[in-house]
Amino acid sequence: MINILNNHKTIREYSDKNIDDTLLNEILEAGVRASTTGNMQVYSIVVTRNEEKKKELAPFHFDQPMITNASVVLTFCADFNRFNKWCEQRNATPGYDNFLSFMTAAIDALLVAQNVCVAAESKGLGICYLGTTTYMADKIIEQLKLPKGVVPVTTVTVGYPDESPGLTDRLPLDAIVHYESYKDYTTEDIESYYNEKENLEENKAFVAENNKESLAQVFTDVRYKKADNEHFSKVLMDVLRKQGFLDTTFFSMENKK
Repeated sequence: MINILNNHKTIREYSDKNIDDTLLNEILEAGVRASTTGNMQVYSIVVTRNEEKKKELAPFHFDQPMITNASVVLTFCADFNRFNKWCEQRNATPGYDNFLSFMTAAIDALLVAQNVCVAAESKGLGICYLGTTTYMADKIIEQLKLPKGVVPVTTVTVGYPDESPGLTDRLPLDAIVHYESYKDYTTEDIESYYNEKENLEENKAFVAENNKESLAQVFTDVRYKKADNEHFSKVLMDVLRKQGFLDTTFFSMENKK
C-alpha cells in the first residue's frame, strides 16, 4: 500500500479498454469504507459511463480530453439530501442548512474520493482529479440533475493507462510537516523549500513558455488568477445558497455586526 501511494501518477491518457462492472463496484465498495463524520455518509457518487453523457459533461471541465477518453467519470458530491429525508421520515428535524454542514459533507466526499483513487490504482488503473468541479458546480448540478442539498466537490476520471508519466515533484517533508505547533516560514525557508521545484527543467520551460519571471508568476498570473478566483468564488457561493447550505438571514446579520 505504501508503494502504491508513493508511486501515484496522474493519468490523462487512457486506453479504450473498458472497466467491467464487477471491478468498478469493488473499487466503489472500498471507497465507501472511508472515514465519515458520525457515520452519516453525507456524500453521493455519480457514475458517468455513457459516451454521450461524458461528452455533455466535458464543457463543464473546460473540455479536458480525460472526460471523454476515460472509461468512467466519477463525480463526488456533498449530499445532505438523502440524510435530511431520512431524518424527516423518522420524525427528526434536520438542521443542516448551513455552511458547516456543507464542509462536513464535502470532507466526507473527498475522503471517499481518495479511497476510490487508491483502490483503483491498486488494480492497475489510472486516475485524474479534476479541480474544475467547484468552478462549474452550477452547470454540473444542472447536467447531473442534482437536487437541493447536493453539491459536486470533485471529479475523478478512471481508466486503464495509455501513458506512463514520471512522478510529479513534491515539496520536501520539512516544508509540509510542523511538530507540536505551526512554525512560520522565514525567507530562507521559502528559498530552500522551493529551490528544487523551480530548478526542474520542465518548470523552467513552463516559465519560459508563459513569458514570466518565475514559476510563482505562472501560478498567480496564468493558472490561478485573482480575477478567476473571485469569479468562481461568487459562482460557488451562489450554488451553496441555492442548494440550501447558506442561511442568507444569518450571513446578513453577521455582516451588520
